[in-house]
Amino acid sequence: MAKYSMQFKLDVIQQCVRGEAGAKTVARQYGIHHSMVEHWLSLYNVHGQAGLEKKFTHYPVERRLQVLEHMWANKLSYRQTAAVFNIRGGKCISLWERCYHSGGIDALKPRQRGKPKNMPTPQSPQPVTHVDDETRSREELLAEVNFLRMENAYLKKLKGLGSAAARAADNSAKKAQVVAELRQQFSLTDLLKLAGLPRSTFYYQQKVAQVADKHDALKQKIRTIFARHKGRYGYRRVTLALRQLGQQVNHKTVQRQMTQLGLRSLVRPKKYRSYKGEVGQPATNILQRQFQAEVANQKWVTDVTEFNVAGEKLYLSPVMDLYNGEIVAFETARRPVFTLVSSMLQKALTKLKAKDKPLLHSDQGWQYRMPAYQKMLSGKGLEQSMSRKGNCLDNAAMESFFAVLKTEFFYLNKFTSVEELQRGIKKYIHYYNHDRIKLKLKGLSPVQYRTQFLIS
Repeated sequence: MAKYSMQFKLDVIQQCVRGEAGAKTVARQYGIHHSMVEHWLSLYNVHGQAGLEKKFTHYPVERRLQVLEHMWANKLSYRQTAAVFNIRGGKCISLWERCYHSGGIDALKPRQRGKPKNMPTPQSPQPVTHVDDETRSREELLAEVNFLRMENAYLKKLKGLGSAAARAADNSAKKAQVVAELRQQFSLTDLLKLAGLPRSTFYYQQKVAQVADKHDALKQKIRTIFARHKGRYGYRRVTLALRQLGQQVNHKTVQRQMTQLGLRSLVRPKKYRSYKGEVGQPATNILQRQFQAEVANQKWVTDVTEFNVAGEKLYLSPVMDLYNGEIVAFETARRPVFTLVSSMLQKALTKLKAKDKPLLHSDQGWQYRMPAYQKMLSGKGLEQSMSRKGNCLDNAAMESFFAVLKTEFFYLNKFTSVEELQRGIKKYIHYYNHDRIKLKLKGLSPVQYRTQFLIS
């Protein structure tokens, strides 16, 4: 390994500190690895110039354990820990950690360097003689049978903990768990010898296993929220729901606990594609993918989607307010007739105030080109906008709602009839408007977001 003078290290560090270049750029300039430059910077920031001096220090077992406990408590990397304790490199800390997990605190004791003073006299190997079972005593045979039984039980228990645990032969926690389960049947000394587990490590793992889970109450709340929303919430929405309940928790903590509980959102992203033929006269694309609205009833979007249940079809026509993503009105029918869209539009128009004149955007479906439909809009002073031909991205907000509806509701349930699906859609849209929180609405549901400034 190349040796670098103190002045060389200071020149490299000062170039980084002055902001002239980053660690990787400086490393390339001097022909050294960037990890070395980053390590020098860490030592210099914590200990100054004294941290750059080479040290060949002997670390006792108490010091090694202190370093490991500090690293685990503060969740530091090997390099960060080495900088805090002014240790030459992080590789030795990594070695200490592996030794501790495999052999406990006894494995942290430093080995004696050099050649032993009293070398044992080599002995010639003794010839191996075969011992006949008939010449062995009853106690010897029983001891061998007991050992084989213990070995068989140990391997079965270890395999029963899962394939990952069975492959991880050096996993001290799994070994200690198996030994604890079998110690009522077999000698603890024999079990530890079979598992290759030091006694101190076994008792340490037993003590760790008895510590109460500090996140137990949080896990109970996570289970409740996840079950209430029927698996539709991922860790981000679960975090926001917890914060609404008054519990301040980091999203990474929620993600970690959900992973331990085996809870994962059942929602899968789905794409919806449809083709609209050339019928009637299309309107221009006024919306131009500007899906943000400053106030309610400023921009609306609409479309029609299809469901298939037991060979029968059901069509849904909703209209959404881009201000908060709320479904203003919707209509369902077994056939994609014009009354499906016209009934939906009539429901939506009744919710407008006299001053409200929203822009209504849709694709180029034949229903939206009908003169009767355009007359209903013009009668209320609404301006019509249409997507370009064959471009679903121009109406992405509505397509996104259909994807959420199908992945969170339709694909997760089984329906025996169209009537059952209609009732379910009605309940889900009410849930979507009033209860389902959205990340972009600061953790509020569409209705909560719309009414938050109206509550006095």
